Amino acid sequence: MNFDERQESASAAAPVITVSALNQSVARLLERTFPLTWISGEISNFTRAASGHWYFTLKDDAAQVRAVMFRGRAQYANFVPREGDKVEVRALVTLYGPRGDYQINVEAIRRAGVGSLFEAFQRLKEKLDAAGLFHPDRKRALPIFPRAIGIVTSPQAAALRDVLTALKRRAPHVQVILYPTPVQGQLAAEKIAAAIDTASLRNDCDVLIVCRGGGSIEDLWSFNDEEVAYAVANCRMPVISGVGHETDFTICDFAADLRAATPTAAAELAATPRADWIGSLRADVVDLRRAMRRAFNDAEQTLDGYSRRLLNPSAQIGQQRHKLQALATNMTHANRAPLTQARHQLDRLSGRLGARKPEVAGARSVLASLQHRSAISINTQLSQRREALGALASQLELLNPQRTLERGYAIVTDEQGTIVRTPNQLHADTTLTLMLAEGSAQVGINAVQPGKAGSDPAGV
Repeated sequence: MNFDERQESASAAAPVITVSALNQSVARLLERTFPLTWISGEISNFTRAASGHWYFTLKDDAAQVRAVMFRGRAQYANFVPREGDKVEVRALVTLYGPRGDYQINVEAIRRAGVGSLFEAFQRLKEKLDAAGLFHPDRKRALPIFPRAIGIVTSPQAAALRDVLTALKRRAPHVQVILYPTPVQGQLAAEKIAAAIDTASLRNDCDVLIVCRGGGSIEDLWSFNDEEVAYAVANCRMPVISGVGHETDFTICDFAADLRAATPTAAAELAATPRADWIGSLRADVVDLRRAMRRAFNDAEQTLDGYSRRLLNPSAQIGQQRHKLQALATNMTHANRAPLTQARHQLDRLSGRLGARKPEVAGARSVLASLQHRSAISINTQLSQRREALGALASQLELLNPQRTLERGYAIVTDEQGTIVRTPNQLHADTTLTLMLAEGSAQVGINAVQPGKAGSDPAGV
């Protein structure tokens, strides 16, 4: 088999795919290979379809690529791009299958350079927030009745006309003081901060409005300055920030005491409409009159009630006299009835006591006889007891050891005070105590010789 035949055979064995399958495979390959990424370029051939989708070409000096941004993503964009705009898009690289065109599907879009500006905005915001510049405790309440309102903006700004128109309509009586300053361009931030410091130093107004109209992030960048933020935070009077439109946020908004969506809204927040105050005062007057009328009516009714209850002094004295007589009568009856009842009860008890009174004359005779007999018996017993006591005293006198000692006897005790009764209790070279009829004596023992009773066994 030659080379041509082998090639035809291999070609016949390889699978055959359709164009649609090829484009789908290429699209999946591109989407897997290139993740979402930011791409910068210039807008060209921009078209906004009736469906809401955006179609345009993104190009630079050397190349271009077709781009599509579907309605679900385009509705979140904060601007509509125009021909020649420098933009940055976050897109997915893919392939449009029906035509086989290579394109990008845009997820988000921003003006060129906005990314770095937004990062700088975020860094400054985090720095000032950490320093406590945005803390809610630093926010001050707006005055209820401002005498003068200060405005920091450009004299040529449309925002100034909007604020003045709103203040003239709502509070024509309030004085307006303008502190002119550029709101865009080089050195604008320094001049804005200087105007705020001037307003704070002069202290001519009760509330200060810092405002300008809407624009791109570059147009509003002067209000994203650290010096402006500190000037707003250190201002002597409350500050309302009305910079840009409702979707625009600046560092000045966070540092201010109150943020307004627009300059006109800032004017409306600074001054309550004069008509509202007048209407409120009129309503208060009506309520006050109604309350006073109700109080007078209540007082008149109370006075009528007191007048009906008030009596003539003579009539009141007569009424009190009748009342006193009635009380005296009641007191007399109240005292008489218990007294009469007590008398009847006393008579009844006296009768019962007389019926039960014992005869005491006979009992007194018996008691006297008993007393006489008791006295005789006691005297007899005392005589008998005295005689018995005398006999016992004689016997006791006979047994008195003192009498024995007086007859020449002695009581012998050893050194421990024990009475010596036998020779066995005596030892040589000991001292004995002899208790005599009159006094005592101590003697020493030289030797002990046991012997019969009645003999002298010891040598003293």
